[in-house]
Amino acid sequence: MYDPSDPRSALATATATAAPPRPAAVAAPEYHDFSRLAPDEVSAAGSRSWIVRAQNVVLVHVRPVAGDALEPTDLDSEQVVILAHDSSAARFATAAGEGELRGRGVVILPPGRCEITALGDGDLVRLVEAGTPWAERARNAASYAEPHPNVAPLEPWPEPPAGPALRIYPLADVPDEPGRFGRIFRSRSFMVNFLDHNDGPRDRTKLSPHHHDDFEQISLAVEGEFTHHIRTPWGTDATQWRDDDHVTVGSPSVTIIPPPTIHTTEAVGSGRNQLIDIFSGPRTDFSARPGWVLNASEYPAPDARS
Repeated sequence: MYDPSDPRSALATATATAAPPRPAAVAAPEYHDFSRLAPDEVSAAGSRSWIVRAQNVVLVHVRPVAGDALEPTDLDSEQVVILAHDSSAARFATAAGEGELRGRGVVILPPGRCEITALGDGDLVRLVEAGTPWAERARNAASYAEPHPNVAPLEPWPEPPAGPALRIYPLADVPDEPGRFGRIFRSRSFMVNFLDHNDGPRDRTKLSPHHHDDFEQISLAVEGEFTHHIRTPWGTDATQWRDDDHVTVGSPSVTIIPPPTIHTTEAVGSGRNQLIDIFSGPRTDFSARPGWVLNASEYPAPDARS
């Protein structure tokens, strides 16, 4: 349920307050607070990386050393890189071209060989499909030894009409717009939403408990502190019931919210609190809202197939 001031109150699913029972066991939420965890990998130059996965996506969170060349990739699918802070900066070299971004934003790298060089010390977050070898390196790989039955398999959306390209989207180029929910970009396999930040704690009278039928939500905290409130619906098997979660995490951190848990996230830090939501594949409900997906003209929705 959403407060009337929340842009999501206009979604077709906005009135759903309880999740239907599921025949399959509901997965447990996962909390990976990198501010408290040792990195999974450290480069020769000292860049630190934490690697976690969800059903369809692997997230590599890099706290780089300026000038360090990140591990190159040669993938059959696109890769997305999130520049999380104003101090984030990177240069990208791909078969389809070269470019760089300084400051917050989203970069979509085409299939094929890609090289990334950090130009600053702000965090970089890489998203790759879970069908790549990166999945085996995730700290929570065991959680997905078997596919989660409540999560729909990834079906990439249509190819961009202009073909493979290096696409760079600076957040500084996106003005605020009343009624739009955050700043959303999508690729064929991922959707990234830079949510509006909170200065100080969120208004506790305007939280937004809701659920998703068949996709996970990856909640990436990049500044501040957040409490995730997550409820696993009761089914007929009481041995699978769980107590409600009220888990507070710092930044950076990743929380994986499985379907069909009922959830809402509350900013609780005294300063700036910034979340980025990640979905794989892209959300059809957000995509259907005019103007919400900022690069929709470059990545058509499935119903736009010719």
